[in-house]
This record gives sequence, structure tokens and C-alpha cells, in this order.
Amino acid sequence: MYRILIVEDDKIIARSLKRHLEGWDYEAACVQDFSHVMAEFASFAPQLVLMDIKLPFYNGYYWCTEIRKVSKVPVIFVSSASDNMNIVMAVSMGGDDFIAKPFDLDVLTVKVQAMLRRTYDFAGQSTVLEHRGALLNLAEATLVYGDEKIELTKNEHKILQVLLENKGEVVSRDTLMMKLWENDSYVDENTLSVNVNRLRKKLDGIGLTDFIVTKKGAGYRAG
Repeated sequence: MYRILIVEDDKIIARSLKRHLEGWDYEAACVQDFSHVMAEFASFAPQLVLMDIKLPFYNGYYWCTEIRKVSKVPVIFVSSASDNMNIVMAVSMGGDDFIAKPFDLDVLTVKVQAMLRRTYDFAGQSTVLEHRGALLNLAEATLVYGDEKIELTKNEHKILQVLLENKGEVVSRDTLMMKLWENDSYVDENTLSVNVNRLRKKLDGIGLTDFIVTKKGAGYRAG
């Protein structure tokens, strides 16, 4: 079942879109906190986003740009601001299509179906994990925080993935070692420490201090 995130502050339109898409067997969710759209994007992990332009706090162009930093998920703008300048802006900012309000729900559905078919018949989905405003792209092994983007090694990527998938919990050193080197019969524990310390330096460099917390005698957790 495809997941569709609706970024629309008109509650009547948002609820109508959600009901209609669920009637077509899509899983749909409406953004609730328009000051933290990326946190909801990361939590829901949609395969498609329906984006209005005029939104509280930041407009749809801003959020589309933020999404493009971490994901290639298709974004369809849905807006009454449908003059040529706004359509050009929407595409320039990373949008994949534009639907003008008022719109016919059946036409919108056909466009959604076509976009999903073109995007996912030949490519897998991209998953993003979020913590403290940082976004980890599992498909590209990159971490984005504000305007900063860092490339991660395979081990750094895996360490962050395990910690963010277990937010709020302490992950033991043994668990991390098994995840990182499951095909090796023995790995020196110091190797894990070296990888964690290198990763911490990268995170500190973009302002993510104490992003990985050591729990002495237990392991690590996302801070």
C-alpha cells in the first residue's frame, strides 16, 4: 500500500483528500504541525507528497526544497496559485507536477496513480529517519542537518541507522557489532569505538553535539 502525505492547511480540503485516497486503498496522512513538516515526513515515510504552496510558517516551496535535500519522493503541488510563475517556481523547486485548485478528485487520483507508477515500477522507495532535526537517508547514506549534508561510510551509516531505529533505547555494543560485522566471526571491540569516534567528529562538525551518547557499561543511544 502506497503512503501519501498531504501538506494542506485547509482542514476541509485535507480531510476530503485523505478520505478519497483511502477509498482508493492508499494510506494517507495529513500534516498536523506545519512548523515541523520534515519530522512528520520522516516519521510517515511517504511514497508521494501532495503539497500546497500557501502554508503557515513556511510555504510549500520551502518544504519541497527541504524534502529534496534527503529524498527523491515525487511531490505534486496542489494550489489555487496556478499562474505560470507559480507553476514554474513549483517545478524549479523540485516539484514533479502541478494541480490547480479547484480540482476534480478523480483527475487528481489519475495523476497520483500515474506518478506512482512511473516512479516505483523501476525504482525502490527511499526511507528517511529523523532525529533532532537531522535526516538520515538510508538509500543514499547521507545525513542532512539544516544546510549541511555529510556523506557517511558504510559503518557510520549503519551505526546511525541502528541508533535511530531504536530511539530512546540503549543499544548494546554487542548488538552494534553484530549489525556491522555479522559475517565476521570476531572483531576487536576497539574497531567499534574507532568508528563511533570518527562519526562523532563528523556530527560535531555540523553542529550535532552529543548526537551519540555513551552509556558506560551498556552501549550507545541517540542523544
